[in-house]
Amino acid sequence: MMHQFINGQRETGQDVRIGNVTAALAVANIVKTSLGPVGLDKMLVDDIGDVLITNDGATILKSLEVEHPAARVLVDLANLQDQEVGDGTTSVVIIAAELLRRGNDLVKNGIHPTTIISGYRAALKAAVAYIKREMVVNIAELGEEHLVNAAKTSMSSKILGKEEDFFAKLAVNAVKSVKMTATAADVAGYEAMGGTAADAAAKTGKERYKYPLSAIHILKAHGKSSLESHLIDGGFAINAMRAAQGMPTFVESQDGKPVKIAMLDMNLQRHRMGMGVQIIVKDPAEIENIKKREMDITKERIRKIIDAGARVVLTTKGVDDLCLKYFVEAGIICARRCNREDLKRLAKASGGRVVTTMADMEGNEAFDADCLGSCDSVREVRIGDGEMLYVYGCKGHGASTIVLRGANEYMLDEMDRALHDALCVVKRMLESNTLVPGGGAAEAALSVYLDDYAHTIQTREQLVIQEYADALLVIPKTLSVNAAKDASELVAKLRSMHAKGQHSEDPNDDELKFMGLDLVNGTIRNNLLAGVVEPAISKIKSLRFATEAAITILRIDDRITLNDTKGLA
Repeated sequence: MMHQFINGQRETGQDVRIGNVTAALAVANIVKTSLGPVGLDKMLVDDIGDVLITNDGATILKSLEVEHPAARVLVDLANLQDQEVGDGTTSVVIIAAELLRRGNDLVKNGIHPTTIISGYRAALKAAVAYIKREMVVNIAELGEEHLVNAAKTSMSSKILGKEEDFFAKLAVNAVKSVKMTATAADVAGYEAMGGTAADAAAKTGKERYKYPLSAIHILKAHGKSSLESHLIDGGFAINAMRAAQGMPTFVESQDGKPVKIAMLDMNLQRHRMGMGVQIIVKDPAEIENIKKREMDITKERIRKIIDAGARVVLTTKGVDDLCLKYFVEAGIICARRCNREDLKRLAKASGGRVVTTMADMEGNEAFDADCLGSCDSVREVRIGDGEMLYVYGCKGHGASTIVLRGANEYMLDEMDRALHDALCVVKRMLESNTLVPGGGAAEAALSVYLDDYAHTIQTREQLVIQEYADALLVIPKTLSVNAAKDASELVAKLRSMHAKGQHSEDPNDDELKFMGLDLVNGTIRNNLLAGVVEPAISKIKSLRFATEAAITILRIDDRITLNDTKGLA
């Protein structure tokens, strides 16, 4: 409604909540059908006709131009989950929307939003404590099979699901290849995030490791089957080719000396006078001397790079024919117009530095040999339609490259997204050493536990915690619906098993807490034994993020949209 004191529209109370919840549910419904191993894909077409086919929740929401402020909170939520954990972006949005819907119903029934917020917080605290106490499986030395299973679970809903065995092993090997000793700050971060396993490692004084995903370079090349994708362990591939045909196609270490690589972020072209510089020449013969000196300046630069021991030169800028001649004569591989980010990664991998200028403190030009990276060999390899430079045996910190092969651009992009999620999951499991069963097991167990926990609360938060418990069942329900199974029956069976496991005195029933959905056969099974697992941190963070997002939106009871004041006096 228009307000006499405000230049704009004002909506208050229940109207705002209904609008916010409707917008949030609309966003959640878009991604709902893409949840789970049998989820469906979305085709997004932008204003210029570019097509994007994906079922990655964060990518779908990022591509939508959402204008509603409450719905935008859910989009930011999915992006946050993608950055923090890498996987679980769809489920976090669905849980947040369900909490909002149920919260709004409670407000309609006369419960104050503040009570709902405190109830949600209490339920979240109890849920996280239960996961850490009962659901988390600590694996002191993570076996390869658990890592592969976690990667498979992440990939099962993606385009790589059919070849999950191959790509899961590829992801695990890639993450392990970039292993580094964690600093004190990293370990403190793990303890803040991971809980039990991090505490155990801190007490035993064991050395912790980190796995920086930025060191894993993913290159996409058209052609061949996706199963011909491969990992260059301890090596690096760069999407560049030799600048001239006369250069060698490979160089390798000689007499035990490694191949030295110079990485430049500057032009290797004939030196030209700066803009605005005027030279008045009285003798025409001097013009030739000026031209000769221009050539000599670049020649001296190249001579300094070669004298430093470089046998491979990569630059982000151009190299003209005059300069190429010197490299060809010296038998050096030179590539131009390389991607700057790729060069930074290669510098880290090979123990070198990207050089932006050759000027030293005295104003002279020199090339420091310490800036050169080292490796065993560099080879030009034909991949698909073009050539790539493969760098083998990098001598710096761990670095690896995954070369993805596929039929077309859409497929390669979706493979890249799926692989990124799997890499994130493996990294989180290696760093936190904890996992929980997937397939709706954790949500069903929490639902039963929170239902019982609600009965111990004597205030009106009891109703809120019961609603929170029911809201978590949206995940197993959605999984069942997407798999074309009877959701009501499957979820009822799942809940009864978890209730039996939690209330039984029989120690044999303790395993029932790991029961989850088998969506292929439409039955209930032990998902821990079946290998459907995910990092505990993924589950805990998605609950935290979803609850915080729901609370943020439920708090809003007034919305003022100001009119455009441009053009008004």
